[in-house]
Amino acid sequence: MFRPDTGRPPPSGRHLRLTVTAALLLLLPLLPSGARRTKKTWPVSFPEEEMRKRLTPLQYHVTQERGTEGAFTGEFTHHKEDGTYTCVVCGAPLFSSKTKFDSGSGWPSFFDLLRDKSVDLTDDFSYGMHRVETTCGQCGAHLGHLFDDGPRPTGKRYCINSASLAFRHKDAAPSSSAAEGAAAGSSASEGKTEL
Repeated sequence: MFRPDTGRPPPSGRHLRLTVTAALLLLLPLLPSGARRTKKTWPVSFPEEEMRKRLTPLQYHVTQERGTEGAFTGEFTHHKEDGTYTCVVCGAPLFSSKTKFDSGSGWPSFFDLLRDKSVDLTDDFSYGMHRVETTCGQCGAHLGHLFDDGPRPTGKRYCINSASLAFRHKDAAPSSSAAEGAAAGSSASEGKTEL
């Protein structure tokens, strides 16, 4: 069939798909990208110099630059001890080992938080998809992402980088060094940092 305005046949299925794909590629720069964080003041902060000295390069990259460790490479992926997973930056308690499960994803996964306010959630549009970023509710360190494909009772899967976590065994007393570090960081920068 010829189109009356050009005398050419209408676009084939392949041509039409290429045209639609090209149009979408032109629109990509207009779509939101990256984590959709707004500036927030965190209760605990540390100078960048201190964090670079205290954290490994991977821990710094994951928590401060929103990086991701390789799947199945993290220290806590197959960790099974009883205790509490804390933020590697500020020591805030985040997850109980009782809520940890093997999701098969290659990262430590939890179906619930230790406390409601221990983690902040933010929309993340990086890599051309929508995800929900998880950050420490005390210092803003990037932890990982939240998905709605977890087990009951919550149906949630907090997919967390091992590099953003530390572990406190159930028989261990709360770490005074983490609390002291948090207090020192708070006083050193008036307790606030903007991300």
